[in-house]
Amino acid sequence: MSSTQETLAPKGTEPAPRRTGVSTVGGLLRRLAESPEAGVIIACVVVFAVIAGNAPTYASVGNLQVMGRDLAQVGILAIGESLVILTGGIDLSVGALAGLAGILAAWFNVNQGLPAPVAILVTIVICAAVGFWHGALVTRLNVPPFVITLVTYTVAQGLSLAITGGTPINGISSLFGNLSAYYVQRIPVPALFFVGVVLVAWFVMERTYVGRQIYAVGGNREAARLAGIPIRSRIISTYVASSILASIVGVLVIGRMNVADPSVGAGWELIAIAAAVVGGVSLFGGEGRITGIAAGAILLEFIANGLLALHVSPYYQQVVQGGVLGVAILLDRLRANYFGRGRR
Repeated sequence: MSSTQETLAPKGTEPAPRRTGVSTVGGLLRRLAESPEAGVIIACVVVFAVIAGNAPTYASVGNLQVMGRDLAQVGILAIGESLVILTGGIDLSVGALAGLAGILAAWFNVNQGLPAPVAILVTIVICAAVGFWHGALVTRLNVPPFVITLVTYTVAQGLSLAITGGTPINGISSLFGNLSAYYVQRIPVPALFFVGVVLVAWFVMERTYVGRQIYAVGGNREAARLAGIPIRSRIISTYVASSILASIVGVLVIGRMNVADPSVGAGWELIAIAAAVVGGVSLFGGEGRITGIAAGAILLEFIANGLLALHVSPYYQQVVQGGVLGVAILLDRLRANYFGRGRR
């Protein structure tokens, strides 16, 4: 008997048929189910199509431009908030800090006579210092992120009222309005700001060691420490980025309103957190992608604007946003538990 014959399978047995097509489709469907980004992107398409079919003005150019400006506020805050959540933290101050940033920029420009670019730069530096303060207390004194950012939330709202005396600041430079009113090929400049922030955040988180280390810190802090990752600096950097992005939102808002109103910013942190969670960011940290976060912000804007286009009472918008957040958290936990069991 030759060596070739010895390697043949015994009689009566046949190799199992290859189910390449079925396994490929099954694997693709499983990857889609595991990926929250796919679901929220599909939801964006469905929501837009349904509302556009029932509200003729919803898909008009003018309304799309309005949504682009609104999206800049929600989306940029959501990106900053998500970076903090990815480390296992939370930033409840982003809304109030955005409102305070608008007040500071206007106050420096109108009351102190600083040119608008200088006023904006000083405001961003102040907000970056606030973010550094958050990160330092969280990492060095182990202050819970919820507590320290809630303190800043309260202080920022109080400072906005104290600086203005409860009266909006008028007479701001036209540069602020230009940032929010100009178009590039019929696309509002704030929407381009949002796209730019998304691209930069995507590159940092997906293509650099810093981004991977941030994910590692949120996924397992002790393992990250043993791997030599500078945990403190990575956590601090996310709080600084969150505060800087909040300051940018504040500057864009006063430009859009052409006035610095101390009542602006209340409750925006909840919308930012909702957009992050809807986009697939785990509240336990270490999980979530920038594409999903951007899609989550877009979905919330589609819903909010769609309710207005359908003439639904504004009072129900918060109910819907809360419901969307609750469903997103529930689905996130169910998905994590199901696929977690599968991996174990």
